[in-house]
Amino acid sequence: MRLESKKYLEDIAQAAEMIAQFTAGKTFADYTNEPMLRAAVERKFEVIGEALVQLSRRDGAVAARISEHRRIIAFRNILIHGYAGVDDLLVWGVVESKLAGLRREVAALLGEP
Repeated sequence: MRLESKKYLEDIAQAAEMIAQFTAGKTFADYTNEPMLRAAVERKFEVIGEALVQLSRRDGAVAARISEHRRIIAFRNILIHGYAGVDDLLVWGVVESKLAGLRREVAALLGEP
């Protein structure tokens, strides 16, 4: 794997880890009531999406090995361009149902030579 690809994967892994740390032990009510938490989680999802945009441009084969990479990029676009109408329930749902899988996939890719 190219060094540049590995860097984008590391950025994704780090941002996903931070989201996991930020949200550990939190509920949806906590999320909706803590503006700093919402801002931090959204920002790290933006980083993940942007890293995937760059990875897909430079190494589409590696990006394609991340399931739903296109949906993750679309989610990033919603967060950035549709920021005024971000649905907290949608973001929280991604945290609860998609984040762990993304972390596993990226860790597996980083574990490859």
